[in-house]
Amino acid sequence: MPRPKPVVFGLYGWTPEYGYSYIHPANRRSFEWLEPLGKVFEKIDETDDWIILRYDEQQFFVSSELFKELYQKPAFSFGDQVRTTAPPAHQGLISDVFFDERADAFQFQLVEKKRKVQRVFETAELAIE
Repeated sequence: MPRPKPVVFGLYGWTPEYGYSYIHPANRRSFEWLEPLGKVFEKIDETDDWIILRYDEQQFFVSSELFKELYQKPAFSFGDQVRTTAPPAHQGLISDVFFDERADAFQFQLVEKKRKVQRVFETAELAIE
């Protein structure tokens, strides 16, 4: 599904303790496995009952009640080709986008040669390839 313009980024602060009424039944297991806390989603659409969130290549129908829009935008998003700006050198695609609310900063994880780089990078440590 193409990205809407402008893209709305946000957090979805759900945990299993909230119960499953916030998550569409078709998405419950995969959303729980994703462990959404601190991850940045793209809001791509909404219906009368649900909003549709995208995380990497996955889409989820969820209740709008727990969605918190982020008014600052991440420098990179899913699928962007980036490289590190300092050694050790890494080059790959953005696979995960996190937001640290205490630090008010985005962090990113890369996939390099089909494997996730274990380290999480700050915005200043990456550049568009």
